[in-house]
Amino acid sequence: MARRSTPAGPALFDGEAGRPDFSHETMLIDRGARVVAGVDEAGRGPLAGPVVVAAVRLNPDRIPAGLNDSKKLNATQREALFDLIMASAEVSIASAPPDEIVARNIRGATLAAMARAVRALPTPAERALIDGRDVPPGLPCPGLALIGGDGRSVSIAAASIVAKVTRDRMCAVMETDAPGFGFAGHKGYGTAAHLRALVDQGPSRHHRNEFAPVAAALAQRRTLA
Repeated sequence: MARRSTPAGPALFDGEAGRPDFSHETMLIDRGARVVAGVDEAGRGPLAGPVVVAAVRLNPDRIPAGLNDSKKLNATQREALFDLIMASAEVSIASAPPDEIVARNIRGATLAAMARAVRALPTPAERALIDGRDVPPGLPCPGLALIGGDGRSVSIAAASIVAKVTRDRMCAVMETDAPGFGFAGHKGYGTAAHLRALVDQGPSRHHRNEFAPVAAALAQRRTLA
């Protein structure tokens, strides 16, 4: 398979300087790994909702233009790139719900979801590029951890976009299930309005009750009762 990348996508993006590239993937392919996946997560920091992980194997001949760390893109760019990634790459998505986060802690739940996402790829990965410091236990292939990987590898950047868009859509569903918390807006993060709602209403089934800000809000609620 040729390794030339052909940009595809809407003209939503400025110059390519400083963007992630395909060099880490090329290095692994040149060493004999035919299937290289990028892995990233969204949702480690919020007080509610799941951690969502995506694993993405890009087609080297159909790499969407403008891939970058999802945090450096706006919602319109992420949605456009999500559609291009889903149409051109192999993708799998896994999540860890609040009860797993409580049982494993946030790090353990995230790493477990990463391993599940890689195992679920349609074509088994031979190498995995992981955003962060840790290679998850239970991967079906060797992994390489890249600190700041979503800004260095286009495969990880693609995974960050898929994970972020998927989780944002899940937060919109959470808003419908538990109105009054504002999940569709703050995505579960600990905004002042979110913390006030916790004190006023108590937790929903989507909250991570062991997280310190949630526990503090619930303690305040009991004091006011």
